[in-house]
Amino acid sequence: MTGPKVGRPDDTVNEHNQPIGYPVPTWTERRRAPRTAMEGRYVNIEPLEPRRHGNDLFTAFAADADGRDWNYMVVGPFATPQAMAGWMQLSCLGEDPLFHAIVDRKSGKAVGLASFMRIDPKAGTMEVGNISFARELQGTRGATETMYLMARRALDELAYRRYEWKCDALNAPSRKAADRLGFAFEGIFRQALVYKGRNRDTAWYAILDYEWPAIRAAMETWLDPGNFDAAGVQKSNLSKLVAEALASIR
Repeated sequence: MTGPKVGRPDDTVNEHNQPIGYPVPTWTERRRAPRTAMEGRYVNIEPLEPRRHGNDLFTAFAADADGRDWNYMVVGPFATPQAMAGWMQLSCLGEDPLFHAIVDRKSGKAVGLASFMRIDPKAGTMEVGNISFARELQGTRGATETMYLMARRALDELAYRRYEWKCDALNAPSRKAADRLGFAFEGIFRQALVYKGRNRDTAWYAILDYEWPAIRAAMETWLDPGNFDAAGVQKSNLSKLVAEALASIR
């Protein structure tokens, strides 16, 4: 029998000696995610505006000449700027999903997309999804900072309890990214979706509020300019930093 997890109370029993979840007496409904920018050191994350970001995004995504980066996305690839703009106007301007463009601070150009979605203020849960990074953003500090800034909004600024990541269970790069960023794997929902004429089993991951401070500290250590040498090579690995930070919590 192990003790309670750090930052999380024990479950308890009711007057009938039935096990019940631990009390959350001060819980109140949270705000919805605001349509405002998030500023970082390497990227800014801005509410998506098709007229402002659309051409930059189409140009950036065009580096993926064979469209393989869209394989696990519900939409795409887009053959023309007009096709992408049409999709944005139809699907990307609502409150849920709440789409954002990732803008590289050096170039000022939009180089990726991500959204908050399945937002439930009463339960305090939301998901990060529709993540599509152009080749120039993939594997960069800006890509990691994007995920840091969005998690910080959900779990710090809005004080949600649960922050989710879901992907096709066959999408190995997405699952590796979830692990690296500190999301805990929770299981596979079989035959969860049909998209692009094929089945999708969905892998579920999440970060909980009491886990976030340790993950946040690990991400901030990794993102610090001092973690990179003159050639831009990392000194500390994020997966290792996150694993060490979570060792006493999970």
